[in-house]
Amino acid sequence: MPELPEVETVRGGLAPVLEGHRLARVEARRPDLRFPLPPNFVQLLTGATVEKLERRAKYLFARLDREDTLVMHLGMSGRFEIARSEGEERPGQFHYAPDPDPKHAHIVFETDAGARITYYDPRRFGYMALVNTATLHLHPWFAGLGPEPLSDAFDAKHLKEAFADRKQGPKTLLLDQKVVAGLGNIYVCEALNRAKISPFKPAGGISAARLGKLVPEIKAVLQEAIAAGGSTLRDFAQADGALGYFQHRFRTYDREGQPCCNKGCPGIIDREVQAGRSTFFCPVCQT
Repeated sequence: MPELPEVETVRGGLAPVLEGHRLARVEARRPDLRFPLPPNFVQLLTGATVEKLERRAKYLFARLDREDTLVMHLGMSGRFEIARSEGEERPGQFHYAPDPDPKHAHIVFETDAGARITYYDPRRFGYMALVNTATLHLHPWFAGLGPEPLSDAFDAKHLKEAFADRKQGPKTLLLDQKVVAGLGNIYVCEALNRAKISPFKPAGGISAARLGKLVPEIKAVLQEAIAAGGSTLRDFAQADGALGYFQHRFRTYDREGQPCCNKGCPGIIDREVQAGRSTFFCPVCQT
């Protein structure tokens, strides 16, 4: 599933063709994705202007000049493709991402500037909804979300309070969207390895000092991934296979049996299944 940096990369790619533009034509080629599309979805969007494209956790918010915000979630396999006079772009290149297949092109947006944005979703785990902008923060999808990990509200004090007396491992809690919004399996594995913290030991026992090191590592790994995604978008038209996608620089994730990248550590990356997901870690330095 695309994680926060990938969703932010998609937002950055879509913003120039959506923000400030009117949706001249909207086509829904099926009545549902993961959930049914809202009643009158096409009619309500056609003619609306996207004032701002934002991200909250793993959601995209297209704030309209009407009463509603178009909420979009990519699910497991959702992708956008942009077609305009300059050529085609795919905002975001993801780990194990398939190429878009025309039979999975479910939603099409055309803007007043002539851009055509197509949403593909083979598995249809993504979804779209129209939510009243004034009460967006009260919607069940968003009301309980924790702070954004790149915000000032996400700090060691917040983690210490969230982890207090908890017996679950820190990886499990960092994936809880009520603790912090938008973190996913890949970047939690990466950050815990960089901070040399075990994914499994009770989170309540982690000292404030170690949490003070974990928070900057979480922010750094996300910022690096977003920057790599940005480079992908700028260079995408070349499509020469030489782009430095972040997935090629994982230090822990999907590196089972390879040496730990932490300086001076002789460990070998191991993998265990934790709550149904693969956890990649170094058994030597992540104690």
